[in-house]
Amino acid sequence: MSLFFALSSLAILMVMGLLVDGGGALNAANRSTSLAQEAARTAGQQIDPAQAIEGTAITIDPDAAVAVAQDYLAAANVQGDVQITDGGQTLTVTVLDTYDTHFAQLVGVGTIDVTGTANARLQTQAGG
Repeated sequence: MSLFFALSSLAILMVMGLLVDGGGALNAANRSTSLAQEAARTAGQQIDPAQAIEGTAITIDPDAAVAVAQDYLAAANVQGDVQITDGGQTLTVTVLDTYDTHFAQLVGVGTIDVTGTANARLQTQAGG
């Protein structure tokens, strides 16, 4: 009976660890995606004023967009990457973060790397 109890207790602890650390990693991944979305939204508002005023194009100001996105991510204490593509019409923010495990430390896994990605695309309307 005691062997059964010991094995059952170990199995229950493993399931609890999976639930706690798995759920924590999912929450960390959701947070990373949310931060990437907000950084992309903020960076997407950095329009190149010279081209917009002249009426030649409505594009993202690359330097301002990258700086604003990096500032947003730094304020959230995460690392990330900002890429501007499609001639200044699209930007992609990727956030890299980690989740510090609780139960998985017992088997040598101290952190779980999580990533969140978001895209922002300028939407313009003809004549307005």
